[in-house]
Amino acid sequence: MSNALVVKAATLIKAGDIAGAEFALVALAESDGDHALVAVLEELAPKDLLAVIREFDASKESVVNLLVTPEQFARAVIMEKLYDDRTHAHLRGMVNAVIFRGDVQTGDFIAALGEIDGGCEALVDYLSDRDEEVVHFQKYDTFNVNLNEDGDEVDRAEVSDSDWKELTWLLKHEHPDMFEQIWPVLKTRMQNRLRQEAEEQRLEEQGIDAVQRAPEPSPAAVKGTIVPDGEESAL
Repeated sequence: MSNALVVKAATLIKAGDIAGAEFALVALAESDGDHALVAVLEELAPKDLLAVIREFDASKESVVNLLVTPEQFARAVIMEKLYDDRTHAHLRGMVNAVIFRGDVQTGDFIAALGEIDGGCEALVDYLSDRDEEVVHFQKYDTFNVNLNEDGDEVDRAEVSDSDWKELTWLLKHEHPDMFEQIWPVLKTRMQNRLRQEAEEQRLEEQGIDAVQRAPEPSPAAVKGTIVPDGEESAL
């Protein structure tokens, strides 16, 4: 039964029917129990599991997201790059939906990512649009980039948003070895981004100045200009 369901789910996913695949998996849990679904998820190819969990709907609870194990989740997450999603919106959504679900130890999922090749890289992508805040947090223990003094540290209760702040706090305070692999990469990316933005702004300002400083053409420069009626200008 499990092998047949794995084949069915994989076929549906390949055809683009992600909802159909999830429905088939949920039906198994309802008929045979959660343990049966967990066994099937273990047999499901990571790319197929990823296809299901990345399409999470925050408005409803997904049985698959509730039952996926830390190891299964980690194997799926590192394949997210296959989708070439430069915004990393799906990555952030599915990470939040799974590791912050109410019945699990979030630390187990974070640790599982740290133990697999590409796991920390995936978390770099997850935090990519918060590079400045993460780098600031590494130094000052606050996400407020306007505060640059000790004594403004935040505790987990203040950042329990089931999102990037809470994950960053957990990485620094409970998984420091992983954080030491993540924040320097984000710092380099931030520096490169700021350098590029500064260069783009400089070029833009130069372009505006060049237009503003352009001298008025002299009469000699426009002599012989053709006027609309086709005759030469008298200038």
